[in-house]
Amino acid sequence: MQKQRSHYLDPGPVTRHVMNPLVAGLTRLGLPLAGSAVLGVRGRRSGELRTTPVNPLTVDGTRYLVAARGETQWVRNLRVAGTAELTVGRRTEQLAATELTDPAAVVPVLRAYLRRWAWEVGAFFDGVAATSTDAEIAAAAHRHPVFRLS
Repeated sequence: MQKQRSHYLDPGPVTRHVMNPLVAGLTRLGLPLAGSAVLGVRGRRSGELRTTPVNPLTVDGTRYLVAARGETQWVRNLRVAGTAELTVGRRTEQLAATELTDPAAVVPVLRAYLRRWAWEVGAFFDGVAATSTDAEIAAAAHRHPVFRLS
């Protein structure tokens, strides 16, 4: 059975040219908004460091990244690179990233992510919420890649 992984929601010009640079800039200054960090991943073709603001999530002592918009460029790059850096202010951490593919492992992470950031990303989850059933979240899991960071 082949994985479904073609879901992607374009951020649009306001997010891409105003909000993302604003959040990334404030985070680099040490003023993260709602726990944001700047993710740096080497481009899969260019090898250049590509950055974007993200919302890392800690669940039971383990950190995760969730791609609310789906199959983004950072997701594709992270799959190939396997490593990334997270920056907040002057602190940068080098991390290994492992994509979770088992829906049983993804459901609690997505539920926690929606609990924390539904106000910001809920629109990308097509009606799935933190209060949705495990089956409903599992059905949406293929549209929102999740990476465990270590």
